[in-house]
Amino acid sequence: MAAATERIVVQVTPVQKRAIASTAKKLGLNVSELMRQAAQGFTPSEDEQEILALVERVNASSQEANDALDDALSYVAESNKRLATMAGGKK
Repeated sequence: MAAATERIVVQVTPVQKRAIASTAKKLGLNVSELMRQAAQGFTPSEDEQEILALVERVNASSQEANDALDDALSYVAESNKRLATMAGGKK
């Protein structure tokens, strides 16, 4: 295994830190190794995967809606400029 050279900071409460350290000690691991193994062994359940897929779709739809609103606002702004120009010419 390659030597670990990167750092990931995880903030926990003092109670969580004690629990993690206690679990690591019981397993004969240091906290870093416990955290690595736990993260690498995590697999979301099927429900969690479906929820994540829904969140991704919502994010994509939200971006599309934002883009459409930006386009509409740009169109309105340009239309307002044309109307102002037309109104200015009829003094």
